[in-house]
Amino acid sequence: QVQLVESGGGSVQAGGSLRVSCAASGRTFNNHAMAWFRQAPGKEREFVSAMRWPTEMKYYADSVKGRFTISRDRARTTLYLQMNSLTPEDTAVYYCASREGWHIYYHDSNNYSYWGQGTQVTVSS
Repeated sequence: QVQLVESGGGSVQAGGSLRVSCAASGRTFNNHAMAWFRQAPGKEREFVSAMRWPTEMKYYADSVKGRFTISRDRARTTLYLQMNSLTPEDTAVYYCASREGWHIYYHDSNNYSYWGQGTQVTVSS
């Protein structure tokens, strides 16, 4: 079984930065693709960013490209999402997800097997 635990959410003013983390445990993640999704109140869960392993190719939603950066520690047990130039539209619960192997529809949440509990990010204007 895989456990994913997010942390690092919080409140920040528009233009500020936050970094959220996802600690993974339970199995080796050498062949896992990992991703960040978010869900705002009253909206569907949406793709934010994904990282392919072992190539370390990174993918971003257009809405966060240039502002957010996905990364992973050397031990491959922690996933990060550095968020800069935050706007109120970034307010959401941020979820970490993983799956074994890569999927071409990496932006579809249905293609991920494991999920964290989410961490709240609130951006005020």
